[in-house]
Amino acid sequence: MMNTLATLLSQEEVEAVHEATLEILEITGVLVQNREARERFVAHGCRVDGETAIVRFPRAVVEEHRQSFPPTFTLHGRDPDLDRTLPDDGPLMMTGSAAPDIVDPETGEVRRSTSADIARIAHLVNELPGYDVFSIATTASDAPPGRQGFTRFYPAVKHCLKPIRVSAPDLADADDVLEMAALIAGGEEAFWERPFVTFVYCATISPLTMDIESTERLMRFAERGIPSQSVVTPNAGVSAPLTLLGTLAVANAEFLAQSLLVQMSRPGTPLLYDALPTVTDMRAGAYAPGGIETGILAMGCAQMARFYGVPSAGFVGMTNAKVNDAQAGFETGLSAMAGVLGGLDLLAMGGLLDALMAFDFGKAVVDHEIALMLKRVVRGMEFSPDNLALDLIAEVGPGNIFADRRHTLKRMRTAAVLPEIADRRPRDQWLGAGGQDTHSRAVARANEILRKDNPAVFAPEVDAAIRSRFQIA
Repeated sequence: MMNTLATLLSQEEVEAVHEATLEILEITGVLVQNREARERFVAHGCRVDGETAIVRFPRAVVEEHRQSFPPTFTLHGRDPDLDRTLPDDGPLMMTGSAAPDIVDPETGEVRRSTSADIARIAHLVNELPGYDVFSIATTASDAPPGRQGFTRFYPAVKHCLKPIRVSAPDLADADDVLEMAALIAGGEEAFWERPFVTFVYCATISPLTMDIESTERLMRFAERGIPSQSVVTPNAGVSAPLTLLGTLAVANAEFLAQSLLVQMSRPGTPLLYDALPTVTDMRAGAYAPGGIETGILAMGCAQMARFYGVPSAGFVGMTNAKVNDAQAGFETGLSAMAGVLGGLDLLAMGGLLDALMAFDFGKAVVDHEIALMLKRVVRGMEFSPDNLALDLIAEVGPGNIFADRRHTLKRMRTAAVLPEIADRRPRDQWLGAGGQDTHSRAVARANEILRKDNPAVFAPEVDAAIRSRFQIA
C-alpha cells in the first residue's frame, strides 16, 4: 500500500488554516436563512444578529462540537458484499452526478436525460468493477413535479447493486425514496439495518450562506439518522478569494459550520468532508472544474479532513471538454491523481463532460479504466520478500528472461492493470482491427454491456409492489 500521502501543507500550516477558519466563523460569521437552524445554533452557544441573520461561532463552541465527529462513514449497497466503509476501504470511485444532459450512446447527439437513461447508466456502473458507488449521474427530464429524487432513484436502485447516492428537492420526495427503499429491503427494520441510499445536497451556498430548504434537510436527515452528506462548492474569484489558500479557508469554514449543525441535531452523526472547490477562469468568468486547481484544492480539503478525523470526498477528475477527447483525458487524469495522492477517500470522477453538464457513456468507460489505474497506484509496491524476488533473480541470472517462470505466470493478471480500452497493440495490428480511437472503443464496450441482461434487477414481485404503491405506469 501507498505509505505516505502527498501533502501541500505542513502541520503548522494545517493548524493555521484551522485558526483562520475559527476567525472566519467567530468574526465574519455565516448567513443562516433557516430560522430553526439559527435557533439551534443559539441554543448551543452561538450568537445571532437578529437583523442580518448572521450566526457567529465562538471558538469554544466549534471545538466542543467537533469532538463528536465520527471517524468513519459507511455506504451500503443492495448487496451487502458491496458495502464500503471510509476511510478503511478507500479510495472509492463513483460517477459524477446530476448532469442535465446525456450524450446518446447510439446517435452521439446531446439531449436531455431521462429516467430510462439512468437505468442504462446504473446497469453500466453495476458491471464496471472500478466503480464502487453510483452517484446518480443525470437528472430525469421526465420526472413529475416534486418527484425528481424518486424518479431518479427507482431506475438507479433497480439496475445497480452498489451503494447509491441521490439528491431529493424536498423532504416529501426524500420520504418517498425511503419508503421505496424499505419495500425493496423487505421492511423498515431490514432497511435501517443497512440503509442503501445516501442523500447529497448543498446546505451551504458560497460564500458562507446556509439556505432554507437544504438546511432543513440537513437537520431532518441528521435527526432521523438518514445517511447524507452536504457538499461545499466555493468558486475562487467569484464566491471565494482568488487564491487557493483563501478558497480552502472558505471551504473549511463552510464544512465546519454545516457539520456543527449536524452534530447539534444528532451528536455522532457520520460526516464526509465533501467538497468541490474550483478556480474561475477569469478571462471570461468561466466555471472551470477541469482545472488542475480543482485537484490541488481537493488535496487541501483531504488534508483538513484528516485534521478533523473525518473521511473526505470530492468532485475531482471533472473536465470542461465537450467531447471525450484528449482534454477530457488529461483533465480527468491529472486532478484525479492529485486527489488520490493527497488521500481523498471518495472520488466523484466518472462520466461527466462540459463542466458537469453532460454524461457520456464512452467517458464513463474510460474513467473506469482511470479508476482502476488510480487504485493500482494506491496498492503501491506491496513490499514482501516474495515480491522482492531475490531468489528468482539469482535463478534466472544475467542475460535470461523471466517470462516462462511460474512466479511470472502466477502474477500475470494481478501485477499490473490490464486495460480493455487503452490499446497496446503495434500500429499495424491496430489498423488491421479497424483502427478505432479510444472513445469509439469505449462506446462499443458500453453498448456491449448494455445489450446483456442485467443481474442486478430485483425480483418481479418487488417491482410490481413498487409500481402499485407509487402508481408507476
